[in-house]
Amino acid sequence: MERIGDDVRRELGRFDGVGAMADLVAAWPEAVGDTVAVNAWPARIARDGTLHVSASSSAWAFELQQLEGEIAERLRAVLGEGAPTRLRFAPGPVPEAHAEPQEHRAAPPIEPTEEQAQEASELASGIESEELRKSVEKAARASLVRAASDRPV
Repeated sequence: MERIGDDVRRELGRFDGVGAMADLVAAWPEAVGDTVAVNAWPARIARDGTLHVSASSSAWAFELQQLEGEIAERLRAVLGEGAPTRLRFAPGPVPEAHAEPQEHRAAPPIEPTEEQAQEASELASGIESEELRKSVEKAARASLVRAASDRPV
């Protein structure tokens, strides 16, 4: 299979800095580290070369603005001439963190058998408050399933 990244960058480069933005977005996590990348993300490059970065909160924006020189230096180390000349941080939308890989996700909960559901209903039947009765019944079902299984519910 042929990689198309260089072709895409070349084509995006025709649109006034969009190619530079693609390179910057690709380099961002490596340059700033995982913690910062989860809380701040490149938004746009202004005509004067300033990179505007969205931060997850005003506190993150303030802290990162204090580190502007260090972050700019790291970007220059990764991007060379394509690095932005200045950085500005402000609260704004940040992409969600990547979801866990499928193999690390918890297995779906085990459903109680009809007998376990009936037993849980009987255990909670003497409770007058409907809301409390339903909560106790749900907890009893989970407990009965857990006791019969080697997996947590």
